[in-house]
Amino acid sequence: MHVVQTIFCFIWVESIARDYLCKMERSFTDQLNRNITINFPPKRIISLVPSQTELLFDLGLDLEVVGLTKFCIHPVAKFASRNKVGGTKKLNLNVIRSLQPDLIIGNKEENEQMQIEELMSEFPVWMSDIYTLEDAKATIGQIGALVDRKPEADYLNHLINAGFNDLQTLALQRGIKKTAAYLIWRQPYMLAGRNTFINDIMTLNGLSNVIRQERYPEIDLEKLAALKPDLILLSSEPYPFKEKHLEEISTRIPTAKVMLVDGEMFSWYGSRLVKAVEYLFHLQKELI
Repeated sequence: MHVVQTIFCFIWVESIARDYLCKMERSFTDQLNRNITINFPPKRIISLVPSQTELLFDLGLDLEVVGLTKFCIHPVAKFASRNKVGGTKKLNLNVIRSLQPDLIIGNKEENEQMQIEELMSEFPVWMSDIYTLEDAKATIGQIGALVDRKPEADYLNHLINAGFNDLQTLALQRGIKKTAAYLIWRQPYMLAGRNTFINDIMTLNGLSNVIRQERYPEIDLEKLAALKPDLILLSSEPYPFKEKHLEEISTRIPTAKVMLVDGEMFSWYGSRLVKAVEYLFHLQKELI
């Protein structure tokens, strides 16, 4: 009888300990230098950015991710089975409220400020702010700590760091030193300028951006031609450039080599960077 009582007592104490741990609060600082306090580890997460959503799943989370945007398409099976909370710029706040998240993860550039501020008044919201590969690696590490997946995040960063170090070395060895323009939109044409994540990825692969302005300036093809880029890269997103656009621009700017490129490999700053290493390795070979 005493043995049975001892066992039940142990189970009761263990249950209390689990409940305590589940309700443990922990504070974190996001990349806007805001402090948030969450129940740690979080159990009901909404991700508002495709690349960060993919990261959460690649860190080993599953049912913890209760909501994502309609653009969070990777991995496909997870996308299909999760609640959609609108688009990155047009969130459905009522759906988000109905999901009662204990953590929302967003990004300064990709999400709309007024909506994010409204969510901040109701829920813990952690925001990233990314312009370079170093920023991206810092984000992976910080999100890993935020969701109790630090070893997994450290391993991803190890792979990314090694891969991009190799890419930089190869770009130098291959003598890749070309001027380039990276188009993200049509009608009007818009480009990735300085102080963007895309610009940093270009630089790491031996490409010098012909655009001097910051962020995403508009341009017409006559002005672009006058900049005399060696390369014009047409992204698959957010505007889905196709072969017909390549032919059109090649005709208008015959002095440049025009290429279609996978926008995810240049602009997604989560775990997709691991896949980007192989993609950029092959892209470099095309540029030799």
